[in-house]
Amino acid sequence: MEIIQSLHTAILVTDLEHAEHFYGNILGLTKVERPMKFPGVWYQVGNYQLHLIVAPSVSKEPKHEKWGRNPHIAFSVADLDSAKELLTNHNYPIQNSASGRAAIFTQDPDGNVIELSQIIG
Repeated sequence: MEIIQSLHTAILVTDLEHAEHFYGNILGLTKVERPMKFPGVWYQVGNYQLHLIVAPSVSKEPKHEKWGRNPHIAFSVADLDSAKELLTNHNYPIQNSASGRAAIFTQDPDGNVIELSQIIG
């Protein structure tokens, strides 16, 4: 078997309206058509998609105190300082990467961990 590329990641959310605000307005992801009948939303990120699926409940707290050691989705951002400011202004939690690299972790309204890294090079 040869894996060619990652197509999408599906995560569970309990409140689609709050999730859409976070992923669409705060993170600025582009919503795309989805051919499914069950509740959810799809976002396009380059050649990759993020699928939000509505569930009755989701574990709200990361299991490990260092959020990067929990299951998470990682996105590259152009300006990490601007991302931090935006998240802080909207009262989303932030944890700096324990590695010391240019990365932070936040949580969506359901506690799903999101990594934002600035690739410098």
